Amino acid sequence: MLKQVVGKYSIVKAIYGSNRAKPRPFLCQTICEFHSVRTVLAPRSFFGVEDYVDDDTSRPYTYQKEKKSKNPDKHVSFKQRTVAYMEPFTLDVFISKRFVSASLTHRVTCKQVAVAGTNSKDVKAVLRSRCDIPACMSIGRILSERAKEADVYTASYTPRDQDKFEGKIRAVVQSLIDNGIDVKIYLD
Repeated sequence: MLKQVVGKYSIVKAIYGSNRAKPRPFLCQTICEFHSVRTVLAPRSFFGVEDYVDDDTSRPYTYQKEKKSKNPDKHVSFKQRTVAYMEPFTLDVFISKRFVSASLTHRVTCKQVAVAGTNSKDVKAVLRSRCDIPACMSIGRILSERAKEADVYTASYTPRDQDKFEGKIRAVVQSLIDNGIDVKIYLD
C-alpha cells in the first residue's frame, strides 16, 4: 500500500514563497508528460497571496461566502409561481393587550388597500374597550366596508407561527366573512 502511494507522489524541494534563502519540501504528483507536476500539499507562505485568497473565489477569505443552493435545479411549481397573482390580497391581524388592528395588503405591490384599527380616533370614541371580542368584530366590519370601497372581495389569511386561530383573531376573520369578504384560511 505504501509503495503504491509513494509511487504516485514524490517529495520535491524547491524555493518558493517569501523565504527564498532555503528550499522547503512539498508533496507533488508527477504526470507522464514532460515538465508537468501537480502540487498536492505545500506549506503556505507567510505573506503570500495564497494566505489571503480563498480557493473558490478571488476574494479574501475573511469575507462571508455566498450561500449555494443545495439543489440549484429545483423545480418551482406553477402554484408557487402564480399564487401571488391568483390570490393577491392577504389579511394581516395584529392583536396586542391594548388594541386590535387589521389590514388587507396586495402581495405583488406590497401596498395596503384597507386598514382598520381600534387606535384610530373615530373607532376609539365609539368602543367601550379597545381589545375585547366586540371590538374585534367591529374592526372586521369596518375593514370589510373599506375593502369593498377598494373593490376587494377576496383575501387569504395565514396565521403567524405564535398565533392560534381562535378567540379574537377568529372574531375578526368571521366578521369579515359575515360582511361579504371571502377569506381563505390556510392553517399549517
